[in-house]
Amino acid sequence: MVESRDYGRPISEISIPISQPIIGDEEIRAVVEVLKSGMLRQGPKTALFESMFSRLVGAEYACATNSGTASLHMAYMATIDKGDEAIVPDFTFFATASTIVLSGGVPVFVDVDPRTFNIDPEEVKERITNRTKAIVPVHLYGNSADLKPILDIAEDKDLIVISDAAQALGTKYNGKDVGSYPDIVCYSFYPTKNITTCEGGMITTGDRELNEKFKALRDHGQSSRYLHTSLGLNYRMTDLHAALGIEQLKKLEWFLEKRRSNADYLTENLKGTEAVETPYVKENVTHSFNQYTIKLNQEKLSCSRDEFAEALNAENIGSAVHYPKPLHLQPIFMKLLHTREGTCPVSEELSRRVLSIPVHPSLTESDLQSICEAIKKVAEHYSR
Repeated sequence: MVESRDYGRPISEISIPISQPIIGDEEIRAVVEVLKSGMLRQGPKTALFESMFSRLVGAEYACATNSGTASLHMAYMATIDKGDEAIVPDFTFFATASTIVLSGGVPVFVDVDPRTFNIDPEEVKERITNRTKAIVPVHLYGNSADLKPILDIAEDKDLIVISDAAQALGTKYNGKDVGSYPDIVCYSFYPTKNITTCEGGMITTGDRELNEKFKALRDHGQSSRYLHTSLGLNYRMTDLHAALGIEQLKKLEWFLEKRRSNADYLTENLKGTEAVETPYVKENVTHSFNQYTIKLNQEKLSCSRDEFAEALNAENIGSAVHYPKPLHLQPIFMKLLHTREGTCPVSEELSRRVLSIPVHPSLTESDLQSICEAIKKVAEHYSR
């Protein structure tokens, strides 16, 4: 048993990880069935997974890929020309913007709402130019971006909306699944996500022509076997991964119920802990809680966020930082785009304060109790 470096016996006797995928016998049987069939590449299981997924989120079309990054890259390749600008939130995962550059476009970083951590529509308005082609809202941690004003701006300026829903399977905005909104929505099925295919992704759209572009892009630009009518890549999903996804989709409702129930417990039991700000969710949003991310009120603490996380680890509570550096301060973007410190102050502040704690469906009530007790203990220890 690990002893805390500063203040004694750990709250939890076992390690509670930040994430833990649930793979059952159903998934194992489904994968073995594909292995025995000999149809290992993209095939009928992938087609079935796409059909199930589009129905679930309320989209007309769904195109499976081999990663969430591939989904984003394909979305930009299909819509952005060289030199086009795409407006993205500064506080998000690297791939949201890096794949714009790889597609020949230019990411334009805008600041985020300090409560929801999602793209600020007012900031978007300020950054539109005659080169702007797309707006890219990210539904960060599973909390929906404010889509109505973004869609209104896009309609007024004739822009395309490419939503990054990597963390937002099951999230709703104004009662509708975010996957049902125009124009393009990109998902990830990485092991930490709400369902997993080990690695995998999906693009949904209501535009048949776009969907055909996506299908060609993921398969070397082929319109038929060995007839290449456009440039493309090997971004296909295999039937092995799709078989896993099919079984995971069947369990999604339970996964989401557990995540939301766990989030409710954390929020209720962290009330009154002045050093911790729990997630803010607007009334018109149904959060899917891919991550439960707190914001530390460091005015109340005598430690940094990283020291707080280290102390939690000594209590056997896993945590993670999503994300420790905003996009405009990533070295490659500072080099390519000449971005500099101070341009997105909210994102810079969040990068120093946010900390994700366990919320995954595998948690027991005892685990949740330990998480809350550990956070309170650390907060009290470092209280100013």
